[in-house]
Amino acid sequence: MLLIKKCTAIKFFFLAVLCLSWSFAFAAQVAGTVTHLSGPLIAKKADGTVKVLSQQSTVEQGDTLVAEKDTYARIKFADNSEVTLRPNTQLKIDQFSFEEDKPSKDGFTMTLIKGGLRSITGLLGKRNKERFGLNTPTASIGIRGTTFIAEYIPPEQADGQAGGRAPGLYVQVLDGTVFMKNDGGMIDVTIGQFGFAISFSKPPVLLPNNPGMQFTPPATFPLGANSDTANNESKSGALICEVR
Repeated sequence: MLLIKKCTAIKFFFLAVLCLSWSFAFAAQVAGTVTHLSGPLIAKKADGTVKVLSQQSTVEQGDTLVAEKDTYARIKFADNSEVTLRPNTQLKIDQFSFEEDKPSKDGFTMTLIKGGLRSITGLLGKRNKERFGLNTPTASIGIRGTTFIAEYIPPEQADGQAGGRAPGLYVQVLDGTVFMKNDGGMIDVTIGQFGFAISFSKPPVLLPNNPGMQFTPPATFPLGANSDTANNESKSGALICEVR
């Protein structure tokens, strides 16, 4: 009887260790860190919990980031890429996989639910461009090594809340080239150009001028790619002032 009890205890111990190892294996991967913040930023976790983030908080795969009114938030990812959210933005980190010495495991996809952001390519996007993607309800954005601003206006926000602009995805390229793709077709958008996609079934188009996009983070936010100070000189590909 004593031997049976000991065997049962040993089995229970190993089962507990195995369960613990599984919990670590399936823990959300840390994707990046909040480096600059001007107001409330919330992370809705994959398990349904909600966490208020601050500077130096980590961002994980599966998080849906919610930048509140008046909140700009800059996240620096493990591959040295950057995403800066503007106020009233929701962005989900669908996938982030990066190991510096294992390019074959690269993967970075996000979904812009609403609002706007500025994205600067990191190492992952430079060595595996096809494995970076920003999805929206009207089009997906792919990169070829770039800095761009994207803004998605949902249909319910178009009336009176978007300066009279139509709902859809708006893109401006500050450096490099992006492509906008949906079921209707694909276009390239290069430096100084503006792209627009009104629905996933209609092809994206180039716009003749700025449709009214603005991106004005606080002066304390970095001006350029991979910059951690606000002293960098503004230049093409590093512009962060209001777009005109």
